[in-house]
Amino acid sequence: MSSISIGDLAAVRARHPEAVAEAAAARARRPLLGDSGRLMIVAADHPARGALGVGDDGLAMANRAELLERLTLALSRPGVDGVLASADVLEDLLLLGALEHKIAMGSMNRGGLAGAAYELDDRFTGYRAEDIERLRFDAGKALLRIDYEDAGSLATLHATARAVDEMAARRLPLFIEPFISRRVRGAVRNDLSGTAVTRSVAIASGLGGTSAYTWLKLPVAEDADDMAWVCETSTLPVVLLGGETNGDQEGAYEKWRTALRMPTVRGLVVGRSLLYPADGDVAGAVDTAVGLL
Repeated sequence: MSSISIGDLAAVRARHPEAVAEAAAARARRPLLGDSGRLMIVAADHPARGALGVGDDGLAMANRAELLERLTLALSRPGVDGVLASADVLEDLLLLGALEHKIAMGSMNRGGLAGAAYELDDRFTGYRAEDIERLRFDAGKALLRIDYEDAGSLATLHATARAVDEMAARRLPLFIEPFISRRVRGAVRNDLSGTAVTRSVAIASGLGGTSAYTWLKLPVAEDADDMAWVCETSTLPVVLLGGETNGDQEGAYEKWRTALRMPTVRGLVVGRSLLYPADGDVAGAVDTAVGLL
């Protein structure tokens, strides 16, 4: 079917739910890596975890039409390779025709809701490997937060290892986003020291019966210079995640620029800081990030 407008999405979903499968079957695909060997992915899987805030606005990502407008603009910019999202967002983008010749990366574990007591028992409540294969999508992503004092992390480790196996059996890449985490006054906090990021890389790299299709989605360490030896922990290909910039967008760009020099680093997966930049210029933020590659 031909693409539709954002205003038509609700009607199409109500009257023609089969349109999603039809759009997925007809979508023009592309290789994971293009001629440049680099990868620029826009992330929009935050809402499915109940994480809707950007900066001081706790509901910034709650307006779906506005989010889709920002995403379609970002995807239209030169050098943007694709998008990471949960099923509802990816299917909206499919129906809008925004995923033609783009990488569609499905977010797989969304059960560890932000702020929940069970946050680190992060069940795979999103995409399964069979779903990604059926819809002709290109890759999956799994968040892996490891707290040595929270038994929920073991369940997440086990589920992630099985996801590695299931994706590899279909020759589909799985991007693992590992952290060493701990609770501080009840809230989960990720340790971004070079030592902690290194340990998370070592653990994530060894999951499953093969690492042939595993990628790592890593934060830049607190000291960006530490990334030189952090990235020596594994030969797996790496993309850098964005995360909160705390208002220092230029500082974030400089950290990414430094880390992108590492031999295993292949690109960026960035969400809120590009979709909701402080100055409101989505196209400008995206173009600057692409320029770093």
